[in-house]
Order: sequence, then structure tokens, then C-alpha cells
Amino acid sequence: MDPEKLPLTNCHTHIFKADHVPPWLSKSYLPFGTAYLINTAVIVGLFRAWYKLRDYFVHKISWLERARRIYAQIVLGISQNTIIKIVFYIVGLWISLQVLFFLFDLLAQYFPVGDSTEKSWLQVSRDWLTNNGILVETLTKTTYWILVVVVLLFVKSGRNLILFLLKRFFKFFALLPGKETTKFISRYVLVGRFAFYKNQRDIFGRLTKQYPQGSRFIVLPMDMEFMGAGLPRESYAQQMNELVSIKQDHPSVFLPFVFVDPRRITAQKLNNLQKDFFSYRIGPNKEILLQDCDMRDYLEKYGFNGFKIYPALGYYPFDEHLLPVWKYAVDHDLPIITHCIRGTIFYRGKKKSEWNMHPVFKEKVGNDEMPMLLKERKNREFSINFTHPLNYLCLLKEPLLRIVVGNAKDPRIKEMFGFTDFETPLLNNLNDLKICFGHYGGEDEWLKYLEADRDTFSRALISKPNGIDFMRNSNGQFSHDKLAQMWKSTDWYSIISSLILQHPNVYADISYTLHDAGIWPLLSDTLDRPKLEGETRNLAEGILYGTDFYVVRNHKSEKQLFAELKFNLSTKNVDIIARDNPMRFVK
Repeated sequence: MDPEKLPLTNCHTHIFKADHVPPWLSKSYLPFGTAYLINTAVIVGLFRAWYKLRDYFVHKISWLERARRIYAQIVLGISQNTIIKIVFYIVGLWISLQVLFFLFDLLAQYFPVGDSTEKSWLQVSRDWLTNNGILVETLTKTTYWILVVVVLLFVKSGRNLILFLLKRFFKFFALLPGKETTKFISRYVLVGRFAFYKNQRDIFGRLTKQYPQGSRFIVLPMDMEFMGAGLPRESYAQQMNELVSIKQDHPSVFLPFVFVDPRRITAQKLNNLQKDFFSYRIGPNKEILLQDCDMRDYLEKYGFNGFKIYPALGYYPFDEHLLPVWKYAVDHDLPIITHCIRGTIFYRGKKKSEWNMHPVFKEKVGNDEMPMLLKERKNREFSINFTHPLNYLCLLKEPLLRIVVGNAKDPRIKEMFGFTDFETPLLNNLNDLKICFGHYGGEDEWLKYLEADRDTFSRALISKPNGIDFMRNSNGQFSHDKLAQMWKSTDWYSIISSLILQHPNVYADISYTLHDAGIWPLLSDTLDRPKLEGETRNLAEGILYGTDFYVVRNHKSEKQLFAELKFNLSTKNVDIIARDNPMRFVK
């Protein structure tokens, strides 16, 4: 590491274990209650068994390794001989055709065939292939099944062709995993891949070995006990105890955050057998003073460095129980990282009826303003409402925070913020809240920004020094209707970038999003954005380097991500987002 430079910081990493993941994570993805059978414990058990068996077969059975070597040599020989390669291609195509029509006839006995036009086209093809002696219909069933196995194992192109055509003819194949389900399965498999790590220290060790010595890492735990997917094998307290131990051994490079879920605050307060998770009193200057509670231990005794929230698990970031935590964060200049991307981890329980309306935002219905209706019915789609970056206006913008505080049931909330009435500004606010939007909205929202050449709000990011004016319409007045329009149409990249320009302590990290090669041009353009007249903060000052280790491992390794960062950005910009900005974000 260059002694003249600040240490490199990865601002978004995870080292939680499979034992910290709830068992029924596949709810909302798998049908008919199968999620209760194919659960986290099963996946973890299979992977642990697989690694043990693999080690046994690789190291104990020498003939198997020799057979694999011979097979690899045969494949290499075929690939390097053009004539043999052509012969194998023709044979593979012939076998694939036999398998295609065999499976079609088999499935047609049990499932209705789709479009009649496509069916007649297939029949014409069958007749032509049969008349020319290519399709053989006299093979035994045993032979057909052997050919099916051959295609599945060795003929990738034939396998893909058969699956594509069968999807066209049989609606049953629509039940096969779609894009989102495939992403979820990949996440499940990833948990399994790290299942053989028995403690978080080992996972952290694997992370640090991929970076220069002295690099720092913000480590974000996960509390998934309240997401409606069952209880993890190990409690949140056990997870945090491991982090305490690592922090004590690596105080300067290991920067753990405290995961905060408002439901844990209330659950532990009601449980007389547990210490409160969060307990406080209000000081003489309206500051938040922690009393004996878990959070005081983590922050003031063990030196944890900030807070992590994941609203998609079933709450808004302006939940009443979180407001004292955010006031404490402002009082002590502690950072918060929030999850801000569409993802596969979200609330799996029963959707509550009170969620049908947004707690703060309104929309115009005729000449009336009514609470904004949230129409999404399925948990997967509805979780976006919890994640939406416009929710953070209810913390960062005093007039909206005033509404939240005024509606709070606990009178201490009104006291700490100096609430008088809904017309009078608060004496204390959260304008300086230090918060980072994890994942910067996601690569899909970046693409949406690039394509949104007609969106009036996103254009403001280019033409106005502070980006989108959230609080005033064209007449200079506050408009709920404007916020409702942005909620439904404006890309998250523009929203988050505008908040960075308007608030000196708002940041966004590029974790997970950076695995997509398509984001590099816009990231480079964002970092090199010229400072406009009247602009108080450069956009580059609010961007942080992060990877989302180990979640991003399905796509790329840490070494590859960091190498691509250095290849795609100038040394100056790498230093800005990976050294300078993180040092301001987390002390």
C-alpha cells in the first residue's frame, strides 16, 4: 500500500453464515408449500455433503482422477481436429432430433399442445426428416432414454434447442424458473457454497486476502428473524458476538455495523428474559443518550462503526421506532447503509392491509388529495415500496419529517425533534443524516436513466446544480402530486444522485451493481461530472467503492471486480471512491 495514500476501503461486504439465514427463504418462489421441504438446512446439508464426497473422490480414488484426465484429453483432441469436430456436431444434432420428437410425443400424452400453427409446422418438419431417413421412429424406449441422458450430459447446444422448442409447445414449461427465480436460486446456491465455513472469521480471512494489506472493510450483518421465513439456526446475538471477537482482533480494518430492525426493538422490549436491544433517554439538549442495551454495548463498548437497515424485509426507513436511532446517529456522526436495489431477499410473511396506502405520500384523485395507493399484491413486487429511495425524503426533508414526527404515538419522538404543530418547523431535524444508498439503486435503474430521455425529472440532473427539486413544483409550491409522479416513473439513479447533491452527508455505494459491465460508462461520466454554477457539492464526493462480498460472487470474484475498477476508472477516481470518500463516511 502506498504510504502517502489513505487506506483502501470496501464499503459493503458480508460475512454472515448459512446458519444466519432463515429456513424457508424460498417462500414466494417455490409452489405448493415445497419451500418447507427445500429449505436452507437442506441446501446447506447437501453442499456440505457434496464437498466431503468431492474431497473423498478426488483424493482417495486415484482411478477417477485418471479417468477425468483421459476424458479431458479426448475433448481437447476432438476440438483441435476439424473433421472429427464436424462429425461429432452432426452426430450430436442427429441425437438431439431423436430426443426432441421422443419427448414431444411423451409430453403430448399428458399436457395440451399450444399453438396449432406451430404444431403443424413441427409435423411438416417431422415428415420431412422421416422421409429423408434422418428421423428414426423404430428405436426402443430404452434406447431413447439413453439418448436423452447423452444429450443432457454431453450435447449442450442440443439441450438448449430442445428446451427452447418444448417451452414453445407446452405451457407447463412456463413453470420453469424465470429470471427472478433463477437469481434467487443462484443466491441460495451461493449460501450453500459458503456453508463449509463454520465461522465468520474464516470468511473474513478469505475476503482480506484478496486486497492490499491494510485495506479496511465495512462488514454488514443481517437480521432475518422477522421476515416471515422462519428462524435461523443461530440467533442475531450469536452472529454479533462473532463480530465482536473479530473487531477486538482487527480494530482498525474491521468496521462492523449494527443491523437495526424496528421489530427487534419492540420484541426485545417485550421479552423480559432479554436485555433491551435499544433503550434511551433524552438529554438536556435533546440529544439521545443510550441506556443499558445491546446497542450501547455494540457501539460504545465494542466500537462498532454504524448502522445497517434492509427495509425490503418489511418496514419503512422512517418507522417510528427507528427515529430515535437516527437522531442518535446524527448526534454522534454515525453512518447508515441502507439496501436500495430490487432483490431476492424480502418480507415473506402475510402482507398487512395497512400497507395498501403509503404512510406519508399522497396522490391526486380528481380534485382531492388522497393517500398514495400501493397496488402491488405479491410480496416480491410490494417490497419495492419499502426500498424506494423517495422514502428517505421523509427523513432528510424537514417538512416531510415533520409529518412523520407529528403522527408518532410515542410523545418522546415529538420531544426530541422539538415538534410544535404541523405548520411549525421542527427545532431538530435529520438534514445532516449520514446515509449511504447501498447498490446505488441497481444496474436496472442505471439503464432506465440512460433510456429516459423524455423524463422531465431525470433531465434536471444534467441541467440543474442540485438535480431534482423534490419539494417544489413549477409554481414554487410543495406538491404531493409531483412526488407521486416521481414515485411511479423516475429512475432511482436520478433520485439518489439528486439527494447526494443536496445533502453533504448522503452517499451511494456501487456494490453488486459494479459486476455489470454496462455501468462503467455512466459511472465514469458521473465521477467526471463538471461542477455546475451554484452547485454546493460535486457528485463524485458522494460515491463509495463496495462489492457486496460474498453475495456478488455468483458473478465475479473480488480480485476481478477490483481489477475491473482500476481498468475502467482513472487512478484519481479510484482513489476518490475507494480511499478519500470512505474516510469521510466512516471514521
